Amino acid sequence: MRFAYPYFLLLLVPLALAAAWRVLASRRFTRASLYPAVPGFWRRSLTPSERLAAAGPLGLKLLALALIALALARPQKLSSRIAGLAEGIDIMLAVDTSLSMGALDFDPANRLDAAKDNALRFIRQRVHDRIGLVVFGGATQLGCPLTLDYDALSRQVDGLSPGMTRADGTAIGDGLVSALNRLKDSAAKSKVVILLTDGRSNTGLIDPITAAKTAKSLGVKVYAVGTASRGQAVLPIDDPARGRVLVRIDDDLDEDLLSEIARITDGRFFRATNRKELRRIYDEIDALEKSEVKLPDLLSRRDVYHWPALSAALLLLLQAALSNTRLLRWP
Repeated sequence: MRFAYPYFLLLLVPLALAAAWRVLASRRFTRASLYPAVPGFWRRSLTPSERLAAAGPLGLKLLALALIALALARPQKLSSRIAGLAEGIDIMLAVDTSLSMGALDFDPANRLDAAKDNALRFIRQRVHDRIGLVVFGGATQLGCPLTLDYDALSRQVDGLSPGMTRADGTAIGDGLVSALNRLKDSAAKSKVVILLTDGRSNTGLIDPITAAKTAKSLGVKVYAVGTASRGQAVLPIDDPARGRVLVRIDDDLDEDLLSEIARITDGRFFRATNRKELRRIYDEIDALEKSEVKLPDLLSRRDVYHWPALSAALLLLLQAALSNTRLLRWP
């Protein structure tokens, strides 16, 4: 048993003092004070039963108030702690948000929107896996650390947009290392990076192959996903002079690099040229091996404040009834 708001128990102190004062005061009462309408009644101390009868209504009221204070403290019944093992892995999503991810070749959406939709679906399918998010373009940015709070993670994924890092280029090596930094202290038996990009590495401080070798040393598999149609694609851009215009961009996906990253880390390389293929790829990744992780101890709590509250209500009804009884009415 515990109390959610134990400070309400301090209300019991003045109630206890009032009850003590009432007990002491009742010892000085005589029969005449209890029955003043009876002339010449013996003036002697009350018997224990008469003293109880006199103090009954007030005692019930004090007891009811004590139960109300107990209910306000919100007593909770505790169940035994529950611990267990569950299957889970640690996964970092490394998503390219360079401007080219806005290309409109994943009809009816652009590349990034298609990636977001499938990432959100992938997240909903996982249960005990910790998942995090980093984004990269010309620079990297942490979207969400490893977490089991899938709602918070999904909000971050849903908020991704092309060019959000405000740096031109595609720093694949930096993006991969940023994801590895979130996995290096992981105790999970299986650690994975899902690296999604539509281009080739053309900026950044870290060479992608060096980053892949680092992943291998950390025991991290990289599943590299290329998202770009073959040939040209239409990309909307904001032109300072003409406003939003459509330009054509060439397929610049570096399949050789992504394949090598996957090979070094014992992962796999996938290429998606449309939404259906991208969905299939995420389904394949969803079938990854699982590893046992220890779930944190859980302490189940059940509110039981309604019992003292109900008891207080019944006592107040009883006190009201007794107060209207001539024999037990307090003088």
